[in-house]
Amino acid sequence: MKKRGERMLTMVSSPSARQKWIMTLVFVILAMAPLYLSDFRLSLLGKFLAFVILALGLDLLWGYGGILSLGQGVFFGLGAYGMAMYLKLEASGGKLPDFMSWSGLTELPWFWLPFQNFLLAVVLAVLGPAVIAALLGYLTFRNRIRGVYFTILTQAMVIVCVTLFIGQQAYTGGTNGMTGFSTILGFPLASPRTQVMIYYIVLICFVLSFLLCYRLVHSRYGKVLIAIRDSENRLRYSGYNPAVLKTFVFALSAALAGLAGMLFVLQERYISPTSMGIIPSIEMALWVALGGRGTLYGAVLGTLFTNSAKTFFSERFPDLWLFFLGGLFIVVVLYLPGGLMSLYQKVSERWGKKHVTQHSPSVSESHR
Repeated sequence: MKKRGERMLTMVSSPSARQKWIMTLVFVILAMAPLYLSDFRLSLLGKFLAFVILALGLDLLWGYGGILSLGQGVFFGLGAYGMAMYLKLEASGGKLPDFMSWSGLTELPWFWLPFQNFLLAVVLAVLGPAVIAALLGYLTFRNRIRGVYFTILTQAMVIVCVTLFIGQQAYTGGTNGMTGFSTILGFPLASPRTQVMIYYIVLICFVLSFLLCYRLVHSRYGKVLIAIRDSENRLRYSGYNPAVLKTFVFALSAALAGLAGMLFVLQERYISPTSMGIIPSIEMALWVALGGRGTLYGAVLGTLFTNSAKTFFSERFPDLWLFFLGGLFIVVVLYLPGGLMSLYQKVSERWGKKHVTQHSPSVSESHR
């Protein structure tokens, strides 16, 4: 009986078991959010969860694969624009969108036609960024471009895409972006009931994305991904093709970013090229770094913590919130270089040692 109790104590107090219990509790709290949050706070939480989906993909790419991309904002923006195009066409009632009429267009461009269908718009918003990332990634990784050179390449991609979207005002809305969305599948977007339904859709996508990433990380591919991060050349000598493996995770992270952008625009009801610029892309990497890269729980924690702190400081200190947020980043980098998850691990280890010491039998008892 005593041995059985000790086994149960070990299972409950192990770090992985505690993390699963904590995540289960988080899911329950998030599922009950519409009961205790206002419409505005619920919309904010929904956008934060959309950001978490993007952070999970970036953590796979950077934390586990060692591939730092500062161009995730592009894939996020492409997914957002994909859904925005559908919403804009639905709001126009079959007519030409207003910004196209102002620019002198008389008919809908050919690449806008698939976005008249909701399901096609969803598929293209997710698969479009994945295909672009796969093409770019394979050409890059096949030529063994990695490290800081790959990071610079992704930043160049951001500059090119933002310039393109701003310059093609007749097709993208230019610097003004797209707005004026009123309905989705006939349901009013401004309705609190519609927003609650969208929140639950975002929550389901978040849970499925987390489970997908968790399963992937704990599979054989996850171990190979870590091997790429730690010693790519040694993995290549073992018979693997790192270019294909890295291309897959880059495409997957882009698909998750596109999904996040699509869910974001359903709640924000606005998208512009500024959302896919260099600054948002760097901020996305900060979410993962602050939480602790190489841990999916860290990506979730870092994204929610950073965006909540940003909202808190901006509401209470409108003129100084950037200084507070910057100070927060400095404190975490100096004292928690492993991110917020390193603090959790330290507390867990100390608590575990203390708990084991209290429950371990004495020497005299062990000889009885």
